[in-house]
Amino acid sequence: MAKFTNEQLAALARPASVTEEHKLENAENAVKNALSNYSLASGEYEVFGQGSYANNTNIRNNSDIDINVCYTGGFYFRLPSGKTREEYGLTNPTTYSYAQFKNDVERILVAHFGRNNVVRKNKCIHIRENTYRVEIDVVPTWKFRRYGTDRYTYDEGVKLYADNNGDEIINFPKQHLKNGVSKNNTTSRRFKRLVRIVKNLHVRMEDEGYYNNANITSFLLECLTYNYPNNNFHIEQECDWNNILREYIYYFWSRTKENSQEWTQWIEVSECLYLMYGHKWSRQDINTFMYKLWNYLEYN
Repeated sequence: MAKFTNEQLAALARPASVTEEHKLENAENAVKNALSNYSLASGEYEVFGQGSYANNTNIRNNSDIDINVCYTGGFYFRLPSGKTREEYGLTNPTTYSYAQFKNDVERILVAHFGRNNVVRKNKCIHIRENTYRVEIDVVPTWKFRRYGTDRYTYDEGVKLYADNNGDEIINFPKQHLKNGVSKNNTTSRRFKRLVRIVKNLHVRMEDEGYYNNANITSFLLECLTYNYPNNNFHIEQECDWNNILREYIYYFWSRTKENSQEWTQWIEVSECLYLMYGHKWSRQDINTFMYKLWNYLEYN
């Protein structure tokens, strides 16, 4: 017999409670209010949620919020091989820098929330939790364009630099949000429910001391589930989460074996980057996690 009933798994699939959602909304509004009360980059910025909160895949008791504060007065870019910035009309660089922008965001957050409540981290600025908001990671970014064949064709994302080593990080949060909604609709809302189930099970495995691997992240689990074929959600059938999980686990376990190369083609939810390149996780991490998850669920 499986460790959890279908009803128990269905409970793990549910989104955060109304109370938790209100805390998350308060967090986003708090950042917007802080920035609007001070002079930041002459108003050339936008604020939007990203991560599991914005994508509605956050789980209970693990619902911190990521807020992107993106500078819009300039942008970084990447051109196709052999192309020059002059060909794309990119000849007027700004004198403002990403480092200055992050410093300005930190200064404003400290002035608004107080130094004791604000901690600068490697890739974000952390605001501590209080009675009416959850913990907030404010992520200062710049716009980023990955150009195609001409100056009018590009994917627009965001870019930041890590404090510790200066590494650049590029992602595409708005495409992630759009594609996640689309897949959720296509799978009769089973995509995001399955993401929440797997995330919850991952947390339980860690809390119970059953299995812990820092390379298995919330983002990775969401992207893996995005790569799970739509037909495998069995939307024409009554929802049996144990059957879906059995097939899901076997699918990713079998495709991350040493003799398989299918994992090399998996993509992030944004569909702008490959999932298995430029990240800390590996094929073996996923293979072992799926093996452990199968045994944790006591499947035969």
